[in-house]
Amino acid sequence: MARAYLSLGSNLEPYRYLPVALDELRARFGALDVSPAYRSKAVGFDGPDFVNLAVALETDFEPQALNDWLHALEDRHGRRRDQPRYASRTLDVDIVLYDDRVIDGPGHLQIPRKELKYAFVLKPLADIAPDLRHPRDGRTMAAMWAAFPHEREPLEVVSLETPADMT
Repeated sequence: MARAYLSLGSNLEPYRYLPVALDELRARFGALDVSPAYRSKAVGFDGPDFVNLAVALETDFEPQALNDWLHALEDRHGRRRDQPRYASRTLDVDIVLYDDRVIDGPGHLQIPRKELKYAFVLKPLADIAPDLRHPRDGRTMAAMWAAFPHEREPLEVVSLETPADMT
């Protein structure tokens, strides 16, 4: 079994799609470590705010098979692959870290994910795995978050159970 760390995000009905994705992940992989959910501005394009969180799970899938399973999860929940890469989406699920592996593979499979440089990926991971080390530079997620310029990318903690002004 391997330990995988995922980033989940949505800016189209996140209070609908993120809980459903968590349910499906639990049904397939069992117990999950789940971070708080954070609202943040879209990165790379103009669009509605995103809600993001991180999940840690144990898996018997190799990285490519897990990536394929996650793409199918996204597709089941309305993910459009005929749009630009940086566009609004119902569900975005990426493998950020997988044990201590470093991979550049097909289908945007990149471990560790370059998106670790963004608050919306780094902070949720630091919440659930502060002592986890980056496989390239050896820093812990807590140390990476402590060094992050927080004011550059503000995050707001939100509850998935109580939608505020975003559905």
